[in-house]
Amino acid sequence: MSSRAERLDRYRGAREQGSPRGSPRAFEALVARALDRLPPYVAERMDNVAVVVEDRPGRVRVSSLGFAEDQELLGLYEGVPKTERAGGYHLVVPDRITLYRLPILQEVGPYASTLAVEDEIRRTIIHEVAHHFGIGDAELDRLEGRQRARR
Repeated sequence: MSSRAERLDRYRGAREQGSPRGSPRAFEALVARALDRLPPYVAERMDNVAVVVEDRPGRVRVSSLGFAEDQELLGLYEGVPKTERAGGYHLVVPDRITLYRLPILQEVGPYASTLAVEDEIRRTIIHEVAHHFGIGDAELDRLEGRQRARR
């Protein structure tokens, strides 16, 4: 391999490591930035919730939630919404918001910019945080001006 080709290879590798497409760490950094940018009145009210990133959901998880196997989840909220917590809610494991890296990257397309990836991450986080506050999918669809196809 020529020295020019080696240099280009090194530059390509470095660029991919800084890209959310090539690096799970870069993707996680975008998730952290999106969480940091939540409005203070939302962030202050989030309680006992962990946000994690996984490559994709398992087939068992997708089908057990009532989704079609070919339906890609971008994120998932698991826990007790704040509107359903009672006085006995204590000493429980944190609620969990999971963002699925590969479906999010697939959703924005192969040539999308880092800004487009960040925007999709932000939308997914807002959607899942809304579930944490007790807002269901039907209400979210209504608020977003969409109609959900009946399952």
